[in-house]
Amino acid sequence: MTSADTSPDWAFVVSELIQARQTVLPKRLMDPGPDAAQTQAILAAAAAAPDHMQLLPWRFILVPADQRATLAEVFARALSERDPQATPEQLAQAREKAFRAPLLMLAVVDGARGDPEVDLNERILSAGCAVQNMLLMATALGFGSALTSGKALKSHTLRACFGLGADELAMCFVSVGTVHSSRPARVRPTVADYVNTLGSGTTP
Repeated sequence: MTSADTSPDWAFVVSELIQARQTVLPKRLMDPGPDAAQTQAILAAAAAAPDHMQLLPWRFILVPADQRATLAEVFARALSERDPQATPEQLAQAREKAFRAPLLMLAVVDGARGDPEVDLNERILSAGCAVQNMLLMATALGFGSALTSGKALKSHTLRACFGLGADELAMCFVSVGTVHSSRPARVRPTVADYVNTLGSGTTP
C-alpha cells in the first residue's frame, strides 16, 4: 500500500468541516472554553488568510474574564449614549452580553496600515478570511462559535476601551465555547442561488 493510499481524503475532510460550522448564539456557548493550546490553535489559523502585500491589516483583541465587567459597563454606556431613555432592564441586558461565551475577542481592521494602495475592501476581505479560518478551527476542535456586531461597535466608549486608532474599524466580536444547546442548522443556499456565468444573460 502506498502513502497515497493511506493519506486523508482532504476534499472530503474539508467539505465536512465547512458544512459542520454553524452559528451558535453566544448565550448558548458555555464553559468549558478552549484551553490555552486550543486557543492558540484557533488564533494561529488566522495567519493563513490571504493578505495582499502582507500588511497584516487586522488584529484580534481578547477579552479575558477579569475584563468582562469593564466591557459590560461599556455596552451599557454605549446603549445610554444611543438611547438616553433606555430602561434599567435594557441596560442590564446590554451588560449581560459581555459575560457570554468563555472565549471572546474583538476583530479589528486597520484601514491605513502599510501600503495605502491596498483598498479597504481588500483589508476587510482578508479579515473575513482570517475570521473564517478561526471559526473552522474552533469547529474542528469541537466548539461552537458566533460572530456578533451591533451599534455598540461604533461607540466612542467602546473604541476608547479597546484603544482603537482613528483608522481602525471594530468589525465584530468572535465568541467560542462549548455548545449548550443549538437550533436546527439553517438551510444553506445552493450554488445556483449565488452563481451565474458572465455572458449567459442571467442574473442571480
